[in-house]
Amino acid sequence: MDSKNLLYYIFSVVRVLLYPFALLYGAIVWLRNRMYDAKFFTSIGFTVPVITVGNLSTGGTGKTPHVEYLIRLLQYRYRVATMSRGYKRHTQGFMVADNNSNALRIGDEPMQYHIKFPELVVSVAEERMIGIPALLQRRPDIDVIILDDAYQHRSVKAGLTVLITDYSRPFYKDHILPFGSLRENRDAYKRANMIIVSKCPLNLTAENAKEVEQHINPIPGQQVFYTGIRYDTPYDMISNELVPLTGKNIILVCGIARPEPLLAYLKTDASDVHTLTYQDHHYFVSQDLEEMKSAYENWKVENKVIVTTEKDAARLHLHFEKLKEWNIPIVVIPIAVIVLFDKGADFDEIVLKYVEQAVAENNEYGMGGGNTEPVI
Repeated sequence: MDSKNLLYYIFSVVRVLLYPFALLYGAIVWLRNRMYDAKFFTSIGFTVPVITVGNLSTGGTGKTPHVEYLIRLLQYRYRVATMSRGYKRHTQGFMVADNNSNALRIGDEPMQYHIKFPELVVSVAEERMIGIPALLQRRPDIDVIILDDAYQHRSVKAGLTVLITDYSRPFYKDHILPFGSLRENRDAYKRANMIIVSKCPLNLTAENAKEVEQHINPIPGQQVFYTGIRYDTPYDMISNELVPLTGKNIILVCGIARPEPLLAYLKTDASDVHTLTYQDHHYFVSQDLEEMKSAYENWKVENKVIVTTEKDAARLHLHFEKLKEWNIPIVVIPIAVIVLFDKGADFDEIVLKYVEQAVAENNEYGMGGGNTEPVI
């Protein structure tokens, strides 16, 4: 048996051994959801409109660019706030981002929002049920709150729930942890108002989309949309100047869940691409920085740059002054989502209609966006 087949055999055996734990975990999650469905556990709603964006799997579905899509859609009409858990931050409790914030204090994804959208109110809290009243008390001018990665956070009753699933790893082909990567059972998709199939090929056919939708089997009233990834113009992390990457020799510094699509994209135009990969949400330390610098200096080619993602840049920003001293081009490549099949206007209409009606109801009753009274 060669090494490849041996590894596959070991992986298969380990998965089988994990199956009983998956059954136990699935039973616990199922019972918890039934408790919420039976109202034994209380879900609290708020008069301010709340949009939840999340997934059933443990990550890598492209949630962050979809949150950014919603921010761009709403930010010029309403005062928008985001609330995240702040995964892997070195603090606890409720916080609102300010000029002293960094990825260690609020997490890399909230820091990314904070850097990109200066007018956005970025907040973090492990318990959204506690965090939302604290946010509205501090910022009573908030019109709408986007809950980032809160699909399983059922203690808060959102007015609009968006579930994201990866086209290449859809939830209906996955299994519950630890046998698979699902946080809860497949039928939890039924709680969503909208389902987004993300990271689709930009040339996805209507026939392929129909086949996916048949597997999803949306319940009545549930809308399904398909999105693809678009890479925007790269920019220098230090100077913010735009930097074309065509013909460059690239060292990709990447600590995200699934770097393969980005790597494939860069290889289409670059002369060559080398990668330095790290775990998802990895916080870079001095040793990592030296590895990056050494890789750049020891690669004896012309026209070379270091390229990283926006999420990684939010963590690299902790070492901004040191990176500036290097005088090495460090280029950030942003991403955005495209709603396929010309359905972007339909998606926008659903979101805007919900927020508009919720805000109007608040104003009608003289509550305003800052009312913190729960609706049970």
